[in-house]
Amino acid sequence: MNFSLNEYLEELRPLIDVDCGTYTLEGIEYIAAQFEAKFSQMPGWTVKRVDCGKAGVGLEIRNKPEADVIDVMLIGHMDTVFPVGTAAARPMTTDADKAYGPGVSDMKSGLLNIVYTMRNLDQAVLDKLSICICMNPDEETGSLDSVDWIQSVAKDARNVLVAEAARADGGLVKARKGLAGYKLCFKGIAAHAGNDPENGRSAITEMANWILAINAMTNFESGTTLNVGVVSGGAGANIVPEYAQAVVDVRFWNNDEYDEVDAKLKAMLETPFVDGVTIELEREAYKPSMVANEQTQALMSLVEESAAELDIAINWKEVGGGSDANNTAILGVPTLDGFGPIGAGFHSDQEYLQLDSIEPRIRMLIRVLEKIAQ
Repeated sequence: MNFSLNEYLEELRPLIDVDCGTYTLEGIEYIAAQFEAKFSQMPGWTVKRVDCGKAGVGLEIRNKPEADVIDVMLIGHMDTVFPVGTAAARPMTTDADKAYGPGVSDMKSGLLNIVYTMRNLDQAVLDKLSICICMNPDEETGSLDSVDWIQSVAKDARNVLVAEAARADGGLVKARKGLAGYKLCFKGIAAHAGNDPENGRSAITEMANWILAINAMTNFESGTTLNVGVVSGGAGANIVPEYAQAVVDVRFWNNDEYDEVDAKLKAMLETPFVDGVTIELEREAYKPSMVANEQTQALMSLVEESAAELDIAINWKEVGGGSDANNTAILGVPTLDGFGPIGAGFHSDQEYLQLDSIEPRIRMLIRVLEKIAQ
């Protein structure tokens, strides 16, 4: 591979200097068009646009679109977490060691590394492998509008590699916590707090009881944690509050344990703590946990061999944040994550890409695919 860092960075720059937060459809379309063009210029690849509803367009890119089995599925997302105006306020910059900008490591460089991998993969390897690359537009909000598509493809895959950034110490990801997000709405009865409080039904009191019950569901030993992170309600101190709202974050390693939490929350709807208060529970986000199985261990060994042959230091992480890897691992498909270049500072103005990790991580991904093809 004849790699030029300067050429890579110039190809990366337009992917950073555009606002493409989830549901920013014009920006998502721009990113999709960029990658559609890159693969259209490479012989042997077909690009299918996938309608992901309100999230916009996804890309399904294959070298053997008629194949019944996918040897390797690669996944990456085109969206960021940043609002409109961020790209203009802090476009991509570089220093001697790092590149900076919104989405530079989460995960535009991961997507571009996939392109470079396919450009430089030997044709004999491509001939042996059925490869499918899925780029979705809504991972940062939980892949709600793309998960059915992603999973429908993954069901036919033998291996899944996700190109999220490698950790700051070079670590790859073998396991991720599952996550769920809930919005709770409490509807009570308003009354004057001085004249007739007995006629009111406090939504805030109901919410407070729920918070205590939710906190009690946390199990630090097993890693199931619930956090009521945002609350609101009430119209004034002299009014029994008619309305309150809470937003809950749930993280877990054990999918069965999460199912128990979900069932408990739904059961609580039937027995309010305050008579006369009604509660609505909406699950706004969900990803199952990503846990390695026996087949995943074999894939990990293959990756370790590839890294050792290239003298690349890696280690394996179990992390709390979710990705599209969660949605494929739950199907039993061997799934590993972190195959992008090294980066850190995700979701902040401190996000960076480690420049000297770009080429080695492309070479490692090439070597992994070569070994899968053997």
